[in-house]
Amino acid sequence: MNNKVASSQSIPFWRDIRVLRVIGQVLFLLIIAAGIWWLLNNLQNNLKAYGLKISFGFLKNTAGFPISEGLRYDPTDVHGYAFWVGIVNTIRVALIGIVLATVIGIVVGVARLSSNWLVKKLAGIYVEVIRNIPLLVQLFFWYFAVMLTSLPMVKNSIRLPGLIYLTRRGVYIPWATATESFSTWMFYVIGGLALAIIVYVLRRTQLKRAERPGFPIAWAGMVFILIAFAGWFLTSGNPLALTVPVLKKFNFTGGLWLSTSFTALLMGLSVYTGAFIAEIVRAGILAVSKGQIEAAKAVALKRAQVLRLVVMPQALRVIIPPLTSQYLNLTKNSSLAILIGYYDLMNVGTTIFNQTGRAVEMILLIMASYLTMSLLTSLLMNYYNRRMKLVER
Repeated sequence: MNNKVASSQSIPFWRDIRVLRVIGQVLFLLIIAAGIWWLLNNLQNNLKAYGLKISFGFLKNTAGFPISEGLRYDPTDVHGYAFWVGIVNTIRVALIGIVLATVIGIVVGVARLSSNWLVKKLAGIYVEVIRNIPLLVQLFFWYFAVMLTSLPMVKNSIRLPGLIYLTRRGVYIPWATATESFSTWMFYVIGGLALAIIVYVLRRTQLKRAERPGFPIAWAGMVFILIAFAGWFLTSGNPLALTVPVLKKFNFTGGLWLSTSFTALLMGLSVYTGAFIAEIVRAGILAVSKGQIEAAKAVALKRAQVLRLVVMPQALRVIIPPLTSQYLNLTKNSSLAILIGYYDLMNVGTTIFNQTGRAVEMILLIMASYLTMSLLTSLLMNYYNRRMKLVER
């Protein structure tokens, strides 16, 4: 033992692999920092030569341009608020698109492994066709060929079940609006959420100590739903009022309006990303050992139960890492909305840049916004991936 300690202490630091790794990492960070400093210094010198300097004071100036959808906005609002409206619009289309693309991907991915020949071939055709057509071309198809050409005018709108109307002006759906008692009900909702978190932590700790399987999220969900429903009945008046689209002379009133640009962008992103997610799901399912499936069938589980209880939980460990990349791609691909007139982060930022001439500042803000959204998405998905990872004992 003493000989091993002596031999390890006698190694010079320039030959110790642990020391060399640390030195290499420090040198790499120093090179990166020097490169960033050189770029920033060069940028400041060039701006100074033109009599300019980096400033974000223009965000307090009046915007003066309209934004047709999103948060409540008026052209008299400042550029900073207009930029925030663009960020919210990007987050809205990204979140809804992620949900739709995931549903499409799971359904098509499972269909590609179906024993039904027709279902399997149709799913395969969808994947191969969508993946090999550029997203920009598909967005133009949804916007010009579908929304602006195939759909009728407002007076001849297509009515779908659930009082949903399709027109060239967009999609009109029923929507719930807040009433005067909504703020009171929110106290119950927030309280229920806090109590649900406490129940989840306690139940999870209890199951972990007992080394028993369980679903603490189900307990927390039931607590939250019970308190939310109790608050709904205890609050005077309904906190939410359902409004439905009603056709007037020239347009619909009431409900929620989804613009032509938003609908085309959402469908394009969802269908395009769903094709890639379908292949990820198919690969994840095929990665599960056949012995697991045979064992599940041996205990008389049905095909749907085998997929839900045995295959998918194990396949998620393979699916989640590449799925994170697709979610990030969908969020970043939403920047193509500028080409079909949707007021997202990129569109609003470009408009502000054209008005103010502040190219460097706006590029920095746009980059920081996309970087923040991507890092948050990666953080959540990596956390879920660690929770799903197989723990060896």
